[in-house]
Order: sequence, then C-alpha cells, then structure tokens
Amino acid sequence: MKYRGVIFDFNGVLLCDAGFQIEAWQQVAGQLRGREMSEEELALHMHGRPNSYVLSYLTGRQIAGSELLELIQAKESLYRGLCLKNPDGLQLSPGARELLDTLVARSIPRTIATSSEKTNLDFFVKRLELERWFDIPKIVYDDGSRPGKPAPDMYLAAAHNIHLPPKECIVVEDAVSGLQAARAAGIGYLIGIGAPEAQARLRACEGISAVIESLGQFPRERLASPAAAG
Repeated sequence: MKYRGVIFDFNGVLLCDAGFQIEAWQQVAGQLRGREMSEEELALHMHGRPNSYVLSYLTGRQIAGSELLELIQAKESLYRGLCLKNPDGLQLSPGARELLDTLVARSIPRTIATSSEKTNLDFFVKRLELERWFDIPKIVYDDGSRPGKPAPDMYLAAAHNIHLPPKECIVVEDAVSGLQAARAAGIGYLIGIGAPEAQARLRACEGISAVIESLGQFPRERLASPAAAG
C-alpha cells in the first residue's frame, strides 16, 4: 500500500536533542523530588510525554494553572539554554533535510505533531528554518487544548490539518507513547526511529510497521506518486 502523507514527531526524530531534553528534565527532577529519573522512568514517563504529564509525575500530584505554566517555562528555559550553548547539536537529524526536500519536490503533504509547547516551537522554527518545508500553522503542538500522547488527539489533528484520513498517513516516532498515540489514531504506517539499543523497545510496540536508525532509511517506496498524492 502507498501512503499519501507524512507526520513527524519532532524531538528525537527531526531533531536529535534527546541529550538536552534529558539533562534539562534531570535538573528539574532533582529540584522537585531530590533525585534524577531512572532509565526506565525516562522511557516510560518522559520521552514523548507532554510537560504537564512529566511534571505531575515528578511531583506525585496534578499540576495546573499558573504553577504549571511557571514550571514549564523554567524547564524549557533550561532546555533552550543547553541548545544555545551547544549549537552543533541544534540541527536537523541525519537524513532529515534530504527526506524533507524529497517530500517537497514530490508534493507529499506533511506536518509535525510535537509535545513541545509554543515557545519551543517558535524557537525551532526560527533556528532551523522549518518554514522551508512545513506550513507552520498546520503544525500540532502542546497548546493545552487536547490530551497529549499516548492519546490519539495530536495525530488526529495533524492528519486533519493536511486533509488526509489517518489511514493514508505515515508517522515517524521515537517514543513508545507516540507510537501508541499514532496507532490509536488509526495511522496507516508506523515507523519507529532510534539508536540500535532502543530498537527492541520500538519493535515491541503493537502495530509497528518498520524500525529505522535514521531518516536516511525512511522507506520512500511507501510514498504515493505525486499524482496520487495530489
């Protein structure tokens, strides 16, 4: 089967920033509960999860309102500071630029569904010139209006934004919660992306279609022809 559109998770897929994210969250975890997160906690309760979920998990209570906004901005300020101190790490992941250029050339509908909030999205758009490949208003991000991954809402919204039924879309995700969200949304083809040590966890996800190490291995043969995509 051929697929007419592609939806990307952002952090860990188009941007290899896992180290920065982990460092920022570990600082926050130390401040909030006095100890860092374990590898298992990072996999289950940080990767792919919205800030509101992670912060509530770390504190053991539901956080909302002004307290939530303040904690989110504190964490994201830490994260962006790490990115700016390490500019070599603030670039698109291997194979991303070439793949995105191909999608543009073939007129394949595409967008992003990210658990990042607006301040970070604006940061990424500016620093990485995302408007070259994406219609920025179609990007789905964590604006507090819908449940985060693993709920299907973000991927349902992303498919709607590129005017395609979910079953005709490919999703690329690096997190178990994101793959669960895509499957729950009825996405037609699920691609897990990660380093070799993470691939067994991705392959174990129900409904997974393929696992790759970089976007250079994206199965372009699964894309519909330009005529079919149009």
